[in-house]
Amino acid sequence: MRSALVIQHAEVEGVGRFADWFPQCGLELRVVHPYDGEALPAAVDADALIVMGGPMGAYDDADSPWLPATKLLLADAVRRGVPTLGICLGAQLLAVATGGKVERGAAGPELGLAEVTVATPDRLFEAGPMPVAQWHYDTVTELPPGATLLASSDRYPTQAFRVGDSAWGLQFHIEATPGLVGTWAHAEQCDVVAIVEPLVSADAAISRAGEQVARRFAAVVTG
Repeated sequence: MRSALVIQHAEVEGVGRFADWFPQCGLELRVVHPYDGEALPAAVDADALIVMGGPMGAYDDADSPWLPATKLLLADAVRRGVPTLGICLGAQLLAVATGGKVERGAAGPELGLAEVTVATPDRLFEAGPMPVAQWHYDTVTELPPGATLLASSDRYPTQAFRVGDSAWGLQFHIEATPGLVGTWAHAEQCDVVAIVEPLVSADAAISRAGEQVARRFAAVVTG
């Protein structure tokens, strides 16, 4: 099997559905927990790099001292053409690491069920609407030089982008189950029922769309 180095930023921001999807596609996940004291490698030492979400911001280096090393890993992966997937915070870190900009979202937080539209299809995405789970307060306001915008929503124009040929940033959470989102909502004292119930109703469609993206990413890695 090929391997993917996974960077997890918080205990409640695990790999979710990826734990099932990727091994089925021949991609073994090697999860590192730097928030718990685990050291990151100096360079990407796997066939792929996956950077998960987290409650911190892309510039919160002082409070989350592993973030500079994570951004260096992302830059290294892009430079060497290592297939890379950034989820939510991971997408924001990918943008910053390659010359983009992240700011607080002017339209406010985007939480729970949403729809993004893929306008530029590529190896991971088909054109058209896509139901997703969202959980973000910040957003990419300036793409890295040469990056390709792939998907947008009515509230935030940058929902998915590609840097180079094989690094993707997704503002939304294709890995998140309704239960996982409910954990985030509870931790932030949000209305859990109002956020989770729409996700439960749309879960089959969300899972189907997310799995397609994940399997296509695994195919990029495994060839």
